[in-house]
Amino acid sequence: MPQSSWEAHHELVKEKGLLAKKLYVVLTKPAGSLDAIKANLPEHLDYQLELESNGALFAAGPFADDAETEWEGEGMVILRAESLEEARRLAENDPMHKCGARTFRLRPWMLNEGSITLKVTYSNGSREVI
Repeated sequence: MPQSSWEAHHELVKEKGLLAKKLYVVLTKPAGSLDAIKANLPEHLDYQLELESNGALFAAGPFADDAETEWEGEGMVILRAESLEEARRLAENDPMHKCGARTFRLRPWMLNEGSITLKVTYSNGSREVI
């Protein structure tokens, strides 16, 4: 399998004019029953909101199963961090991981392409991500 250093690839992508935003993806899955996940959900959500308020959380949410009919407890968190070590610390401090309800895999990720569209209606203060 061909390989290239991550930093060399990052520089190449930047030279091409793409965003090249370095982020970290936490792929999280149940370590046991969903009962443990459900029991720790309030603390987990509080932690996610803390990460959001301090700017470390880019996005987060659960995965459905492949048929899009069930939730099996898996999720994904995308973090803004200065290093892999900082991202690992943030992931390890998630109450779901600290208590052992979930395990995680941490992957460096580079955001290059895509877009986001926001609709804000001034009259009623509503907002929508399209």
